[in-house]
Amino acid sequence: MASAAAAGEAVGCARYTYRLRVSAAARAVLEAEWARCRWVWNECVARSKKAYREGELCGPARLDRMLTGARAVTPWLAVGSSVVQQQVIRDFAKARAKALKDIKDRLPLGRRAGLPKQRKKREARPTLNYTRRGFRLKGGRLHLAGGIAMGVVWSRALPDEPSSVRVYRDSLGHWYASFVVPAVVQLLPSAGAVIGIDWGVTETATTISDAHDLPHARHGHNAKEKLTRYDRMTARRRPARGQAASKGYREAKRLRAKAYTKIARQRQDTARKWAKKIVREHDVIAVEDFRPKFLARTSMARKAADAAIGATKRALLEMGRKHGRDVRLVHPAHTTMDCARCGARTKHALPLSERTYTCTACGAVSPRDKNSARVMLLRAGLNPAGVDRVRLDRSPSEQAA
Repeated sequence: MASAAAAGEAVGCARYTYRLRVSAAARAVLEAEWARCRWVWNECVARSKKAYREGELCGPARLDRMLTGARAVTPWLAVGSSVVQQQVIRDFAKARAKALKDIKDRLPLGRRAGLPKQRKKREARPTLNYTRRGFRLKGGRLHLAGGIAMGVVWSRALPDEPSSVRVYRDSLGHWYASFVVPAVVQLLPSAGAVIGIDWGVTETATTISDAHDLPHARHGHNAKEKLTRYDRMTARRRPARGQAASKGYREAKRLRAKAYTKIARQRQDTARKWAKKIVREHDVIAVEDFRPKFLARTSMARKAADAAIGATKRALLEMGRKHGRDVRLVHPAHTTMDCARCGARTKHALPLSERTYTCTACGAVSPRDKNSARVMLLRAGLNPAGVDRVRLDRSPSEQAA
């Protein structure tokens, strides 16, 4: 993948997110800006549905003309920045085009992107996108179009000049700024080692080396008592249909969201630290291309969610791309049935309760997940018969080259 890139070479874009210190006045202006953007989005949804019923086309150019006409006759809309409102139209057009493409390609319903829907006032969270001419950084503060100025908590320096910024509010009411900058490869010294990684049951990640295994952190399990208390508190205070939410209900929802946010950050921190260790000490990484989504429909749903396999895999891929390591995704089919020593395959699928792999051909005995990790390494290039099951994590431009 990025191993072929030279140090300092730009390979796409990356996001750098920072906490914002928003005053009461700036918060009121941001929320008013979001109200105008939400109106533009909902108007785009209505206009596109009307055009579809009448058999007409409704692309970004037509919606831009609609916005220009609306700003000319609506002072409330014209007060806001045209940059962020035009970006709403771009985002809407991209989402609608993706949904129509999935319908045309006849993708299964579960994999289709849904058509854009109306954004409700009490459900949609504020998200404002500004291009380069809609913001600037001056004196360590972020200045947005419309005279909005906010302090930024610079936890780390931006590596380059940002091309755009997304200002949004999370479920806890905190505001963040996410800058888009060119991603630069930061090559690490050669480690002269390779590793195979299997996503397991007893451990989140099992490798060919005991020193690099990632055990279950159990962040969700450790906070189970607190989560249960907040869930019951929210259920008791939930308002009846048609009634406004009470202050106690909103507070219970905030406490519940705060607990879940802390767990998510703990999982992300654990994944990144482990990924950095793997990338620092290995040149080639063979990873099982495992998609844990189906586990949500099994009896292991809670444990699988707490293991955060998807987030850990994503952190490993991002860290490998950042530091120019060769990360290879291996197809997971039959990896628990093949022998890492002789390549023989068992005639039956092994149940999850059977944690020891015994080869009937060569008699090799090893822990099941350790054997699978070695199979990953073989299929990633050391075993010619398994090359067709390897998918390199390369960008389309690198694959074409």
